[in-house]
Amino acid sequence: MNIKVLGPGCSKCKKTATIIMEVIEETGTKATIEKVTDLLKIAEYGVFGTPAVVIAGDVKSVGKIPKKEDIKKWLGN
Repeated sequence: MNIKVLGPGCSKCKKTATIIMEVIEETGTKATIEKVTDLLKIAEYGVFGTPAVVIAGDVKSVGKIPKKEDIKKWLGN
């Protein structure tokens, strides 16, 4: 499973990536996390707010730090 955190590298983007990593470790989910900081690539997803989370090509969250419970649902846990 491929998870992308879209954002310029701000504190909210870093926190989002950290929470996702924690959920992956807690659930034993096999996934890779990619940080996308290029604004043109972020715009390709139709995202104009950050942080944003993309899982398996689907935008799941935009403009906020997601909750662990939400991430677990997105991952199917």
